[in-house]
Amino acid sequence: MGIVDEDVKRVRDQTDIVQLITQHTQLKKNGRQWMGLCPFHGEKSPSFSVNHEKGLYYCFGCQTSGDVIDFVRQMEHLDFAGSVEYLASRANIPLRYTDKNETQKRGRRKELLESVQKAVDFYHDRLLRHPDGRAARDYLRERGYDSEVARQFSLGWAPEGWDNLAKHLNISADDMQDAGLGGLSKRGTKYDFFRERIVFPIFDERGDAVGFGGRKLPDGEGPKYKNTSDAAKVYSKSRVLYGLNWAKTEAGKLDEIIVCEGYTDVIGFHLAGIERAVATCGTAMTPDHARKLKLFASRVVLAYDADGAGQAAAERVYAWEEEFGLQFAVADLPEGSDPGDMARNDPEGLRRAVEHAKPFLAFRIDRELARGDLSTVEGRARAGEAAVGLVAEHPNALVRDQYLVSIADQCGLDAGQLRRRMENKPVAKTPLADSPVVSTTRQVTTERQALRLLMHRPSEVAAFLSPVLFADPTMRLAYEALAEYEDLHEARAALEGEAADVLSQVAVDDATDDDPLGVVCRLLALAAVQAAVMLEGEVRRGADMASLLPDITYLRRQAIELREVPNDMADLAPALQWFGIGVTGE
Repeated sequence: MGIVDEDVKRVRDQTDIVQLITQHTQLKKNGRQWMGLCPFHGEKSPSFSVNHEKGLYYCFGCQTSGDVIDFVRQMEHLDFAGSVEYLASRANIPLRYTDKNETQKRGRRKELLESVQKAVDFYHDRLLRHPDGRAARDYLRERGYDSEVARQFSLGWAPEGWDNLAKHLNISADDMQDAGLGGLSKRGTKYDFFRERIVFPIFDERGDAVGFGGRKLPDGEGPKYKNTSDAAKVYSKSRVLYGLNWAKTEAGKLDEIIVCEGYTDVIGFHLAGIERAVATCGTAMTPDHARKLKLFASRVVLAYDADGAGQAAAERVYAWEEEFGLQFAVADLPEGSDPGDMARNDPEGLRRAVEHAKPFLAFRIDRELARGDLSTVEGRARAGEAAVGLVAEHPNALVRDQYLVSIADQCGLDAGQLRRRMENKPVAKTPLADSPVVSTTRQVTTERQALRLLMHRPSEVAAFLSPVLFADPTMRLAYEALAEYEDLHEARAALEGEAADVLSQVAVDDATDDDPLGVVCRLLALAAVQAAVMLEGEVRRGADMASLLPDITYLRRQAIELREVPNDMADLAPALQWFGIGVTGE
């Protein structure tokens, strides 16, 4: 699947690169070039050069370069097709796709997104202009949100009544349901999903409205919050992050993004001058959320109570730090407060809490020790014991030992005794490597995830795997044995040493939460990088560059595009076929 080449060229030719880039950084004419500060990295003197005539840019500081499509890919964190679509939408250029089904699918998505945007406009107008929105306006003013804030974040009011929006949009019940706006009642009449609620429009990272969060008024009926259903065709709560469309620019520049709990928390951060905050939409953070965060920043600051949510999420946090290369920290907010309240009452305190955010484990240990009574021998022993339990959850032995020494110092205890106490605890619940020199067979690598899916859920991944995708020789041997023998015991008997151990370990792994599409996507991305490196090595050794360059370019592009998990396995077919993995009937 792809966009017709003629349409890509038309989008590239009809986009003014200077006009596009000046929306993100100021450019000044300097001879035939335009110069400015690079939007991709912090700098004080201009090193970013744009050639208007050729439609290209280059930064002499960070060496980033490209054309208008590359700029959008880097700035908006979109794949190639998404970048072309973004530019085509700005220029009102219709696009054609090489796959007619894809043309229909994307056309359908565009129709649904247009309906959601019309709903945003309808609700927003009801809040600002209609008499029935007065109670909502009064409530928002009490919370410190005036009309300017309502306009900035497109806040709205879903009025009382079953079908106000349905009548306004005048679309079919199927369209209402697929857009997440309503549906068809048992009586055969259309109804609105949101009624008598303040609505917070949820935008994806491109800025397209995809759903809503609805909050009832204090005297309203039903749950406090109600979100767009996952049954909608354009919305997925496990992937979308509220506020990412506003946060991505500052997050990219600072390499840091803040995750909080609710819509008003995000708004509060913005009002305090901190524009890199996002929130999950009525759900705990998921692997897809973590994967998306990594596209925009490597440091994640959690701005909510880590005592409750933090303890429950510890294993996942450590796993995501390892798998996605993220660094989690926690903002030490005063107990009983949230970012929304602090933005009004103590904005400087909110900024300090973020600036002095502590590493995830350090924060939890400090909170645990603060609860204890360190003035008595018994109190110090109990506090140290509790803190050791937190340390035991971390998968890295070097990290664990350093925290044990710190706990010993703070509690006046012997570090050696604490080490012996920890030996009796279930250390490193997350099966990650203890240190960089430990065998890779104990790491939750993408290859290991692929093996455990093949063992526990073979029908979902078997057709998409091949030995060529496994770079680790041990993992490749384990894969080949699993693929050859139906019986696990026969597969183990055919192996020896580490490869046999891998199968034993994977046999007791839990693959329930593994995402087959995400695992295959990451496996392909890693294989693409490895293959590109090998081909580049051949060029350096004297092979014909012209014959290998198309493959190298394709693989490097795939490695970037596969950072974003597509909608289904069929989207991976071209990359799989390059590696000789032909999938039919899927």
